[in-house]
Amino acid sequence: MGNWIANHWFSAVVLITWLALNIFLFTYNFMIFQYQNKYAYTRVILGSALAWARGSAACLNFNCLLILLPVCRNLLSFLRGTCTCCRRSVRKQLDHNLTFHKILGYTIALMTAVHTIAHLFNIERFYDGAQSSNNTLEGVLSSIGNGDGDWVNPIRSKHETQSSICFTTIAGVTGVVITLALILMITSSTEFIRRCYFEVFWYTHHLFIIFFAGLLIHGVGRLVRGQTSESLDSNRYEDCHNKYTTWIKTKGKDGNDDDDDDDKCFIPSFEGNAPMTWKWILAPIILYVLERFLRFYRSQQRVVVIKTVSHPSKVLEIQMQRRGFKMEVGQYIFINCPSVSQLEWHPFTLTSAPEEDMFSVHIRSAGDWTDNLFKVFQEKADNPPRLAVDGPFGTASEDVFQYEVSMLVGAGIGVTPFASILKSIWYKFQNEDHRLKTQKIYFYWICRETGAFAWFADLLRSLEQEMITSGKDGFLNYRLFLTSWDSNIAGHAIINFDVPTDAVTGLKQKTSYGRPIWENEFSKVAEAHPRSTVGVFLCGPQALGKTLQQCCHQYSSMDPRKVQFYFNKENF
Repeated sequence: MGNWIANHWFSAVVLITWLALNIFLFTYNFMIFQYQNKYAYTRVILGSALAWARGSAACLNFNCLLILLPVCRNLLSFLRGTCTCCRRSVRKQLDHNLTFHKILGYTIALMTAVHTIAHLFNIERFYDGAQSSNNTLEGVLSSIGNGDGDWVNPIRSKHETQSSICFTTIAGVTGVVITLALILMITSSTEFIRRCYFEVFWYTHHLFIIFFAGLLIHGVGRLVRGQTSESLDSNRYEDCHNKYTTWIKTKGKDGNDDDDDDDKCFIPSFEGNAPMTWKWILAPIILYVLERFLRFYRSQQRVVVIKTVSHPSKVLEIQMQRRGFKMEVGQYIFINCPSVSQLEWHPFTLTSAPEEDMFSVHIRSAGDWTDNLFKVFQEKADNPPRLAVDGPFGTASEDVFQYEVSMLVGAGIGVTPFASILKSIWYKFQNEDHRLKTQKIYFYWICRETGAFAWFADLLRSLEQEMITSGKDGFLNYRLFLTSWDSNIAGHAIINFDVPTDAVTGLKQKTSYGRPIWENEFSKVAEAHPRSTVGVFLCGPQALGKTLQQCCHQYSSMDPRKVQFYFNKENF
């Protein structure tokens, strides 16, 4: 429990503050439009739906202000670098940027639904008011402003329909466009679509440009109106709403002394509020535009493909160079291949070490874009296609050397960030780097097929040899798990049981068949390091992440001086 609090207290503070601000904004604006005298006559026509529409609009402004910030990757990388002096629990919150982005997206969807439904009621009430006779207060109010623009009801004749507001006004048209764009973005952001049809997610998510453009001009029409300050002096709702049949057109028109006018009620005048949304979202839009300009500039720098290697299990290794490129372990880049798609950018973890004079990625064929990338590189083996690179960007794995003990867990191609870490360790041993704080690394790799081990086995073999040479053969403890095998593999393993090296990988550490029993693994680490801070790093599926997170909480001691496990997961 103590470890959970240490890991999540800052997240809890941020979420509670965010929720409190949403509640405050909704309640404050709801009360203004529900009870202020300025909107008393507007409420006669619209009822309480007006307050619901304005309360949800305030929350929309606030959440639209925030939603672009978690995807400003350069800003996050900058904050990650400047927060190195902060507590680990504070710095770790940057790894939840996409989770917060999703929460904001769903909140915007909810508030949009409330706002839209409330305005549908408002449109219907506007229509009913326009159809009312002049013997009713609603009818009198709806007839105000035919010639001078002081109207409160935007439906100006009995022949207009509800659709006239939806499809002929700025607020109506932009509202429809914004809502449709949001529906497409939300529905294409599901886990299934992102995993199986990434291109659909990629293209529809760029409808955010239309969404924000519509949002900026949505309030320009000023459809929701309240009484002017002068009108409030000459027509107070409490005194005049029952005298609507005797309202006077213009103050002092009868030529009498103005003092006599004080006892009379004059036809109220109305005005729309100045648009407010742009004041909320302009700054984050500018920040995001600057972010995109910086990324565009970086992506235009020349990238040289110096080597490509095709590994088993449909894994393509690409080694590249770019002037001024600097990285840290565990970081990732975005890659664009114009020969495949001019617009699509895909994230890949760097598998090279900061000490190397090039940078590399390992790409597994897992979709249309990666399949086409494989074909292009095969067809142009002698003259590789041009690549554009944006990044690098920071991740949780950057903190791996900040822990005394680290547990690295990779599933399938999810091993890539740990390739960078292990390579960096190899170079640190080579250079006898005494600044290395980490004392022990436990590495677990879970794969479905034997071919996946092939490209990584050479690195592990080099590490084995280097650790023996430097007298640190106990520094790295690695376990390879094969979750799918046939009778041939099983038979081969049985025959070679007594051989010093593994039958599958050729490494000294034998491959385990099946999945790890994480309770046993965490128990062993906790016993071996009773007073250490252990960082648990995962690049793999969400289900595995939940299991590891539970184990971190379960095996962390209540005593902060004893073993503590801190969970970290890669998020793109």
